[in-house]
Amino acid sequence: MNISLQFLVTSSDRKLEGGIHNRNYFLSFSHTASFKNFISCILLSIVFTITNAQQTDLKKVFYDRSVKIVNTLELTDSGKYKTVVELLTDQYANLNQVHDKTKESIAAIKTLQLSEEEKNNRVNKEEESKTPQLRKLHERFITQLQKELTETQIEKIKDGMTYRVMPVTYAAYQDMILTLTTEQKEKICNWLKEARELAMDEGSSEDKHKVFGKFKGRISNYLSAQGYDMKKEEKAWQERLKEKRQRDAGQKTAQ
Repeated sequence: MNISLQFLVTSSDRKLEGGIHNRNYFLSFSHTASFKNFISCILLSIVFTITNAQQTDLKKVFYDRSVKIVNTLELTDSGKYKTVVELLTDQYANLNQVHDKTKESIAAIKTLQLSEEEKNNRVNKEEESKTPQLRKLHERFITQLQKELTETQIEKIKDGMTYRVMPVTYAAYQDMILTLTTEQKEKICNWLKEARELAMDEGSSEDKHKVFGKFKGRISNYLSAQGYDMKKEEKAWQERLKEKRQRDAGQKTAQ
């Protein structure tokens, strides 16, 4: 910021010097309140312009991300396509606003002269305060989608927003444990869907994966309680995958 300010003042001085023939008048003018206000206005204008540019860039990121997801729906109605893209773009922007506001509040709390316990308490309250906001955005978003899309299409939106972790993980559990019962599969599926609903509202890829990580832990505990040796099951699964890769490689070579 110091470099920008120095450049701004230097550039402004050159322009003013070119238009004012009396140097003494210029030096006098440069110390008046009006000149300082002028500089302040310029600086505020620059900050405002930069902020708008950043918001525009972020909006484009959200729009491009939304387009990729909505394209998987193969919508033929151009009006509906545009509407769904706008809904998804706005949802990303709204979620980002909530998360950014929380981060700013937490950063401010950490600068206060408070005990670590008090800081942690305030940080936890800030984290908790965003939960109802995210829930409200989530419910409104789903309601809006239901007016435009089928349940199958909405499922694709949800998977797109969470990097398809839910279907991929569910398929992996079934592939890893071949003896899962219908009831066990249903529990696993429901837990992963619950994780997806929460992960949709997170602001980053890392946080989305953390949500799924918590539910994967719950699923592992459940399966262990059901009598499965998870380490043994995973080891056997990895061996099957290795054998499959070798067979596929052999068939490709033969061709």
